[in-house]
Amino acid sequence: MSSNAVTRFLGDSPLRVLVRLVFLSFIVGVVMAALGLEPYDIIDSIFDMVRRIYSMGFEAIDKVLRYFLLGAVIVVPLWLLSRLFKAGSARGP
Repeated sequence: MSSNAVTRFLGDSPLRVLVRLVFLSFIVGVVMAALGLEPYDIIDSIFDMVRRIYSMGFEAIDKVLRYFLLGAVIVVPLWLLSRLFKAGSARGP
């Protein structure tokens, strides 16, 4: 990548972009510290959110399986009985 392409990608010279990012990071850090936020709190919150989403997915699967089993307790025996009665009546007297 040529220097011109890097400058075009960054929007300014790399040194100016670096200085601007350092300055903005410092300002945002001061504001976040004033609000009582810490970097590790944010990282922990992100991991906690991922854990909750992961857990919710498996809770949904658990509910689906419970509904399936609840229905299967009634449906499968009724189906089996209906098959047995049909097999008995197909043989005839």
